Amino acid sequence: MQKVKKAIIPAAGLGTRVLPASKAVPKEMLNIVDKPAIQYLVEEAVAAGIEDILIITNRGKGVIEDHFDHAFELEKNLEGKAEKEAALRSIKEIAELANVYFVRQKITKGLGHAILCGKSFVGNEPFAVLYGDDVIISDDPVTAQLVRVYEEFGCGTVGVKEVSREAVKKYCTLDVTPLRDNVMKVHNIIEKPTEDQILSLYAILGRVVLPPEVFGMLEDGVKLCTQGEFYLTDALADLGKAGKLTAVDFVGKRYDMGNKLGIMQANCEVALTHPEIGEDFKAYLKQLVQTF
Repeated sequence: MQKVKKAIIPAAGLGTRVLPASKAVPKEMLNIVDKPAIQYLVEEAVAAGIEDILIITNRGKGVIEDHFDHAFELEKNLEGKAEKEAALRSIKEIAELANVYFVRQKITKGLGHAILCGKSFVGNEPFAVLYGDDVIISDDPVTAQLVRVYEEFGCGTVGVKEVSREAVKKYCTLDVTPLRDNVMKVHNIIEKPTEDQILSLYAILGRVVLPPEVFGMLEDGVKLCTQGEFYLTDALADLGKAGKLTAVDFVGKRYDMGNKLGIMQANCEVALTHPEIGEDFKAYLKQLVQTF
């Protein structure tokens, strides 16, 4: 069984749900306290043993590349200043997290097409996918949770949580049966189901680990998709029907960074545990709620 050493982060979306903030700043670069959202994803992948990361972007997102590069002028300005040592160390570490590569999705045709843009990067290896909109905070990185299950069962695996009936209609629904603990066998998946198509309240939320054979399924799917978006879920459903997919009810708190409320929840809850501002922010919130 090959180790999972590569990851793809799709970050080509237009961020229309968080306009006007995303008009000039990619939504993946919107901050959670003092780090852009996409940095949390890269750090999670690295913590799971990932060494090479491909970020799928599109026009106007060059700032993401700049973020994971060295900023020589800034570093030079901070050098030799005792009070700026921590800041200098933090920005240098960003550029040294992993081998980070970039490719543009020139035509916006959905998540399935975005993943297909990484075919030559992945080659004949298993790989993780961390959805650009989904930041998940957990002591045990969710990607690491999925990688362990992938290596145990030798087939693709998806990260899932139970959601409301209304929410599952916006995501997808899975037909699953238990294997052990929080691991399940996936038999089928339906993207954005109608009420009578709901298989369960489990939905895929932001993390998958896949075998390289999925690229053949994606290529076939993109050829058949003459208009609109091609969903990664379609290929995942084929894996499930072939008995080659598991699901992990992961441990972690997920924030939807493509949603205004999700962004505010992430900032508020991460700030409460932040080593620099946590206690002061908690005191501020206690005082604030008394005025509303």
